[in-house]
Amino acid sequence: MGAPTSGIIAEFFLQNLEDAHLTHLSNKHKVVSYFRSVDDILIIYDANYTDIDNIQKDFNTLHPNMKLTAETETNNKLNFLDVTIHRTPSKWKISIYGKPSFTDTIIPYSSNHLAQHKYAVIRFLHSRLNTYHLHKEEYK
Repeated sequence: MGAPTSGIIAEFFLQNLEDAHLTHLSNKHKVVSYFRSVDDILIIYDANYTDIDNIQKDFNTLHPNMKLTAETETNNKLNFLDVTIHRTPSKWKISIYGKPSFTDTIIPYSSNHLAQHKYAVIRFLHSRLNTYHLHKEEYK
């Protein structure tokens, strides 16, 4: 499990690493955008100037205990966290992604769970639906 402060310490470590090296690496590899959520990183780059193998190699040299793995888009789609990013020639489309193990099952109302738990699921799903900028088809 680890100490309760381990998440905070890890965040400090990653922010310090980003502050020290991200500008240089972004300029070197012509990174268009960089997004991080906890330990998941999304890097948008121009394939005309660099490739993911070079970016990954440079990121993996930043610290000996840190190894990044790369996942590239397939059929102009990439899953990141709980969304799928669809790249089209003129724009990006976002849709909600469910892992293969996702069952789409929520707590039945007749169960003995606390009411707050049942309502939290509905609030989460509603919030996610209205937070992401989904295309009309995806929203339905």
